[in-house]
Amino acid sequence: MKKKTLIWIAAFALILLAGVGLWLYLGSTGGTVAVISVDGEEVDRVDLTKVTEPYYIDIDTGNGRNIVQVSPGAIAVVYADCPDQICVHQGQLTGGGIPIVCMPHRLVIQIEGGEIDA
Repeated sequence: MKKKTLIWIAAFALILLAGVGLWLYLGSTGGTVAVISVDGEEVDRVDLTKVTEPYYIDIDTGNGRNIVQVSPGAIAVVYADCPDQICVHQGQLTGGGIPIVCMPHRLVIQIEGGEIDA
C-alpha cells in the first residue's frame, strides 16, 4: 500500500512539474515590445521584431547611468555604474517572464506582447 501511494505521489509531482515548466516556457515567448521605465515612469518602448541592427540607449536615471543594448529580438543592460552589477549579469532579455531590474537606479526593462501604437 505504501509503495503504491509513493508511486502515485511521484507521478503527480512529475506531471505538475512538467505542466509548470511548459506554462513558463510557452508564456515567456509571446512578447515583442521592450518597455524601459525609471521610477515607474515609462521612458522608452522598443518593438524588438523591428530592430534590424544593434544600437545603444544611454539612460541617466538621476540615481546613476545605464547603457542598454537593443538587438534584433533581444535587449540587455551592458553597462551600469551601480556597485552590484546584477542588471548587467542578467544578460539578454528575449521574451516575457523575468524583467531586467537595476534596483539602485530604479530601472526596469520588461517585455510585453503586442505592437506599439502609432
